[in-house]
Amino acid sequence: MDTVAENWLTARARDVRIWRWLVILLAVGLMVFMLPIPRVAIVALIFGVAVVKAVLVVRDYMHLKAEHLFIYVIAFVPVLILLGLLLALIPDIALRR
Repeated sequence: MDTVAENWLTARARDVRIWRWLVILLAVGLMVFMLPIPRVAIVALIFGVAVVKAVLVVRDYMHLKAEHLFIYVIAFVPVLILLGLLLALIPDIALRR
């Protein structure tokens, strides 16, 4: 086989492997509702699974593995702003009457 065909098969195998992980994580997210745990834990687990799936999609399907550090800084700044907003609103939420 030539190099182009081998690269295509390798990329296809990687994509199928990631797709399988995404399907497994989807099943885990749906099955969490059957666990006898509090609703807060269910929501936390679902969001955790969603974050893992988002990282898989962004890293592999959007080809961000090959990007430089600057693209991660650009993506991380809104997360810091969100955390700052949440920390600023905690007193209002906690002291609400």
